[in-house]
Amino acid sequence: MFQGVHKNFGFGCMRLPMKEGEVDREEFCKMIDLFMQSGFSYFDTAHGYIQGKSEIALRECLVARYPRESYVLANKLTGVFLKKEEDVRPFFENQLKVCGVDYFDFYLMHAQSRDSFAMFKSIRAYEQALELKEEGKIRHFAISFHDTADVLDQILTEYPQIEAVQIQFNYIDYDDPSVQSKKCYDVCRKHKKPIIVMEPVKGGNLVDLPERAEHFFTELGDATPASYAIRYAASFEGIFMVLSGMGDLGQMRDNVSYMKDFRPLDEGEMEAVKNVCEAFKSLRLIPCTTCRYCTDGCPKKISIPDLFACLNNKNTYRKWDADFFYNEVYTKNNGKASDCIGCGKCEKICPQHLPIRKLLKDVAKEFEK
Repeated sequence: MFQGVHKNFGFGCMRLPMKEGEVDREEFCKMIDLFMQSGFSYFDTAHGYIQGKSEIALRECLVARYPRESYVLANKLTGVFLKKEEDVRPFFENQLKVCGVDYFDFYLMHAQSRDSFAMFKSIRAYEQALELKEEGKIRHFAISFHDTADVLDQILTEYPQIEAVQIQFNYIDYDDPSVQSKKCYDVCRKHKKPIIVMEPVKGGNLVDLPERAEHFFTELGDATPASYAIRYAASFEGIFMVLSGMGDLGQMRDNVSYMKDFRPLDEGEMEAVKNVCEAFKSLRLIPCTTCRYCTDGCPKKISIPDLFACLNNKNTYRKWDADFFYNEVYTKNNGKASDCIGCGKCEKICPQHLPIRKLLKDVAKEFEK
């Protein structure tokens, strides 16, 4: 579909192996080597991933060790770093420098929504990206998207030059009224745009399943829950790439084992997915994907995704350690849920459109009795 891209599985570099607050270079290199040796080549990053450490780690562990033509590198233009039209090109040129490359194979307008699209238009971000493509510094122009299907339809109508669309797509979000995975998928198909899938395992939520859901998969054999989630996303027509954010070599080994010779889900596996969906949704968990966009601007330094995970774990497993992690780990040097001042910065940037302020009150009610 695109030159140089041969398989439909990509390495999402938002959640890399960490060691003492830095990317574990040794582990990351091993993961890259296995990924490349297995016939895969697509790497996805953004300047804000791991506070800028993702781009640097890719330069040191991928770019410095492999010929440029052997891998496909996707990066993004992120609105939080831009204020005016004149900011776009210097930001882009700095990304090239940080990554150590002369061009990006894919360059995406990051986290597009109704509001961010309006801002990007006001600073001519799309036009400037298309100019950079004409100069050969971008091979393919794309967007990543977090909003309703009607907004996506508007963007693709106004900018038919868009070559691919990255959407959140997994079996839990498929019919979710807030994420609208299916509706966004249908819009992409209508506009004949290849689809890049992000969050196929929903930030890890579809990996560590509650027992009442997981047993539907274990009855099928010893394949991991992640394998069913990623293969589910890759089974749809029009899916060009499925990204997985892998944090260690074990996850990489598991993922490449079933994506190297990809096989779509069969009828029995699709039925199991349907049953897992119903069991999972009955738990009414907070659908946080731990992207951590919400934490960077929090004035009270509340580790929001971790606090949500504590509540989810307590509601799912009723384990004592949820209280321990809340009190002794995640709020030891950061704010508690009750410290929220209700500024709303987190909700404005949340890709899942979660009512974070209300949910933090639920967390406080459970853990700060």
